[in-house]
Amino acid sequence: MSDANQNIVEKLAFANINEQKARRRWNILFKLAWLAITCFILFKLFIADHKMGGKQSTVGTGHTAVVTIKGVIESEGQASAERINTALRSAFEASGSKAILLAIESPGGSPVQSGLIYNEIKRLRVKYPDKPVYASIGDLCASGGYYVAAAADKIYADQASLVGSIGVRMDGFGVTGLMEKLGVERRLLTAGDNKAMMDPFTPQNEAHKAHFKTMLDEVHQQFIKAVKDGRGAALKPNPEIFSGLIWSGARAVQLGLVDELRSPSSIARDVVKAEEMIDYTVEEGIADRLAKRIGASVGVSLGGVLFGANGGQGIR
Repeated sequence: MSDANQNIVEKLAFANINEQKARRRWNILFKLAWLAITCFILFKLFIADHKMGGKQSTVGTGHTAVVTIKGVIESEGQASAERINTALRSAFEASGSKAILLAIESPGGSPVQSGLIYNEIKRLRVKYPDKPVYASIGDLCASGGYYVAAAADKIYADQASLVGSIGVRMDGFGVTGLMEKLGVERRLLTAGDNKAMMDPFTPQNEAHKAHFKTMLDEVHQQFIKAVKDGRGAALKPNPEIFSGLIWSGARAVQLGLVDELRSPSSIARDVVKAEEMIDYTVEEGIADRLAKRIGASVGVSLGGVLFGANGGQGIR
């Protein structure tokens, strides 16, 4: 190859290399730009979600402040104590709120989360004595949902609402017979005589069963006390009230579990005398949902204490 041709080949090779370098630089630059834009959007969404969640509002002079409690009351759910209590504080602190209306649509859930909400309502009522709390029951207000409602000054419902289920439950299952049929051998090592309590793969231990029954009774008594403290003399002397039964709204009025049959708009208009209703509920935003998906972990609960009207394992 002549020197001239060799120089041309070298120039072409260097040009190709430089072009590839430039392409890689632009590719990196575009990726960094998109990353920056994505981070900016997520940051703005995160800030917006939290600003909306707090709702430190003074708008709507003379309005009824609504806090919605919907779904299972659990630490990671929309009806967690953290979310509900944040909304309650915002509703009480708002200068224009005349009363707080709890819009409850819940089958129950965690006794701990329910108790935290109940206690916060009681605390805020003392701090803001001029702002009453009213509970409005939708289709369902059972167990932990009613635990929360009991903290209100008055409870309202529709005649067909489902109310009650004042009890505690613990779910589990046993598959020892099935394992024998399948020829499966259970191998379990523990440090501590009671570490394997409620293990579904071993026969039920009567001492463990008695222990959990005592614990459930203790939590049940805490629930009963909260309802009695909240409802006071309104409750009728009927032992079935705390048996776990559930009643219609009309029957709940007769038992003293509900004060009157009214709709939320009727409560705002005729009881609070503030027809304008402003919702202070902390909504789950895009940033929250994204964070949950990124940080979610898969787990199985073999049993849990439950204030709930529905079945399933764990707090559901």
